[in-house]
Amino acid sequence: MMKIFFFMLFMIPLCFKKNIFWMVQMMLLLLMMLFMNMNVNIMNFFNLSYMLSCDIISYGLISLSIWIGVLMIMASEGLYKNKYYENFFLLNIILLMIMLYLTFSVTNMFLFYLFFESSLIPTLLLILGWGYQPERIQAGMYLLFYTLFVSLPLLLGIFYLYNKMNCMMMYFLKFYDFNMMLLYLSLIMAFLVKMPMYFVHLWLPKAHVEAPVSGSMILAAIMLKLGGYGLLRLLIVLEKINMKMNLIWIIISLVGGLYISLKCFCQVDIKSLIAYSSVAHMSIVIGGIMTMNYWGFLGAYILMIGHGLCSSGMFCLSNINYERLGSRSLFLNKGMMNFMPSMSLWWFLFLSSNMAAPPSLNLMGEISLINSLVSWSWLSMLFLMGISFFSAGYSLYLYSYTQHGKYNLGLYSFYSGVSREYLMLILHWLPLNMLVLKIDYVMIWF
Repeated sequence: MMKIFFFMLFMIPLCFKKNIFWMVQMMLLLLMMLFMNMNVNIMNFFNLSYMLSCDIISYGLISLSIWIGVLMIMASEGLYKNKYYENFFLLNIILLMIMLYLTFSVTNMFLFYLFFESSLIPTLLLILGWGYQPERIQAGMYLLFYTLFVSLPLLLGIFYLYNKMNCMMMYFLKFYDFNMMLLYLSLIMAFLVKMPMYFVHLWLPKAHVEAPVSGSMILAAIMLKLGGYGLLRLLIVLEKINMKMNLIWIIISLVGGLYISLKCFCQVDIKSLIAYSSVAHMSIVIGGIMTMNYWGFLGAYILMIGHGLCSSGMFCLSNINYERLGSRSLFLNKGMMNFMPSMSLWWFLFLSSNMAAPPSLNLMGEISLINSLVSWSWLSMLFLMGISFFSAGYSLYLYSYTQHGKYNLGLYSFYSGVSREYLMLILHWLPLNMLVLKIDYVMIWF
């Protein structure tokens, strides 16, 4: 595991050389291939060292991080073309990759907290440095304060665990069960805000709308998954109390998911609509994890990977439109089928994955999560039906609004998609729909 870390570390000087933009991307791609070829033990931890280790959850999320890192650079060609501090941009991405890699692979709970929080800094710099509107400062503040407000209790909770267990290793958590309300809330809230759960989700749409395309991609693909990863890891210690409390979280998630799905129909900004749809998807993930059963954990993991690829791809698409039209408003992005017919196909493919159509990972994840929530209580069926139905609804709404209709007469000619964009989209879509063939690996990790 250390070799991957050093690979990234030694890429930092590379960022400051001239004309090296695509080289960094190729190196990350090489790193991805190296990581994929590492021996994977499905049942247990593997590549175990003093600090770092990997199991199937970490493996999937680290692969996703590096993959999205490659695609972020590919999506941000505009920075390179306009010479917009592209070296610092690369440095920022490499630092973010290092933080995320360490977050997903450390075994020590304090180090997990440290890297969990430090991954916020490069993201904040991405939004503040390369965002589009002046409101990005407010969005950055929202992101910072929402996350930091609940992260101090997490730190205190981890110290309390250390005091009781005299150990910070995540493996040994399974030998303990703390039945304490305050500890439970302090450990869990940081992850619920990061997910984000309904009521504490306001930072997400703001951050997404103000972030550059790369910021949106990493926020949707990885930052939201940090919360799910933390819950999957730390709920082992809190089983008893979680059984008493999970009713609250599941109700908030399901009602909130339904409400946010309806909220998607009110959006006029494409990015904002995709961001709110992320909140709706993540609410089902929270519900699944909180049921504390096998199907829930399984579905949460699969949907986290699937949503990471799907959401990131949709942000790429919205950026492709934004680069052409200079606007993300649904009132101006109309009749795109006349201008970019082949891009319409990609919109269709990603939005169909977003509404969990086969063969995407989202379908597999949602089936597992619906199983887990319905087995927990049959009443959850009502909300799940609503969420599934409206998720198809706003996906179709976004598709028909942007691709059909009369196009804006203010548009003059612009070039259609370039090969870089098609490659970027296919690299999102292929894993999203082909990993279903290897779903058995995920199905037996628990």
